[in-house]
Amino acid sequence: MPRVIYLLALGIFAMVTSEFAVAGLMPQMADGLDATIPQIGYLITAFAVAMTVGGPFLTVAMVRLRPKTALAGLFAIFLAGNVLAAAAPTYPIMLVARVITGVASQAFFGVAVSMAAQLTAPGMRGRAIAVVMNGLMVGTLLGLPLSTLIGEHLGWRAAFWAIGVLTVVIAGATQLGVPRLERVADDGGNLREELTALKNRDLWLALSTSTLIIGATFSAFSYLNPIFTQVTGVSGTTVPLLLVAYGAATVIGNTVVGRLADRYTISVQVWGLALNMAFLVGFALLAHATFPAVMFMLGIGLVGVTMNPAMATRVQRAANARPLVNTVHASFITLGVIIGSSAGGLAIDAYGLRAPLWLGAALAAIGLLTLIPAVRRRERCAGRAGEGLAQVPQEADEPLSPPPPAGTGARRRRGSRR
Repeated sequence: MPRVIYLLALGIFAMVTSEFAVAGLMPQMADGLDATIPQIGYLITAFAVAMTVGGPFLTVAMVRLRPKTALAGLFAIFLAGNVLAAAAPTYPIMLVARVITGVASQAFFGVAVSMAAQLTAPGMRGRAIAVVMNGLMVGTLLGLPLSTLIGEHLGWRAAFWAIGVLTVVIAGATQLGVPRLERVADDGGNLREELTALKNRDLWLALSTSTLIIGATFSAFSYLNPIFTQVTGVSGTTVPLLLVAYGAATVIGNTVVGRLADRYTISVQVWGLALNMAFLVGFALLAHATFPAVMFMLGIGLVGVTMNPAMATRVQRAANARPLVNTVHASFITLGVIIGSSAGGLAIDAYGLRAPLWLGAALAAIGLLTLIPAVRRRERCAGRAGEGLAQVPQEADEPLSPPPPAGTGARRRRGSRR
């Protein structure tokens, strides 16, 4: 595994830490910005919406740049957003800062996943993406508590300054460690090809599956604290330890899925969704009992967001491994977060604290339905192979072949003109 993959994971860790920091610093930020707790909550929503809507547009602007240059630009934009957040004198300026960091974070996700695919062989892409996505898992596990700890002892602004310093260090290391990669095309063909890829039906099926996987998981994760304290009866001081255990489960699950994603892309998602649905139903039925509730929560951690490597591999096989497709995929993942958390809140208002768990199970069931075309296609290919008419492809499609060397197309055109 190239060492630069781990540097990309560190970049995602910094951005996820910034994303989650607000959740752990709500009271202090409300006092410092003369705002209410719900208004501070809107900063989280603004970050997510900026990621979903703005990230792809920033990626389009970066398409003509070399990946190394694009990473430097994205780090600079993200750093500017965090500095603005740390120095924000008023709530509106803080809101602008969150939009800036959200857009930069989403574009960085797309470029980082694309680079992971470009720097590794096709059979290693799932594992490489798993390493990059571990930045997300470790950000959940360590980033939130660390930023909260800094905010409690040094003030909430210090937490954002610390993220800024971390960003500078990681950006410098990344610029030293990332190899010089050329653009795929110099004549705009790269962007046209990426936009054309978005017309692919299989890609949209893959994107819908990813949205439902994440929506099912976050409908439960967003409300673990009130479920454990008000339904299970766990003390408030124990909940942070449970969340750390949940984060550890996501790291383990992500690593395992990364090992399987290349060879068993569809099977991993089928089993992951089926198990997640079972864990959510079990949690909903036995939320009042401490031991089963904790076990089901850990199960959700193992098979929820950890499907990311398989999700990304399927998307890349359906379209390509370039930045715009990966950024659009990240936007759909963020959309899943928005759907799961917001619909879960509405469900609580209507039916009580167990309702988000039932909602998550329903979203997982719908996600399984979106996998039916891919499963049937695989079965048809297996049937043709049994008749000696074809070879069975790996799960969904053959792995993507490496991109042609930069300039190959241009040389071929010049040769034809001669």
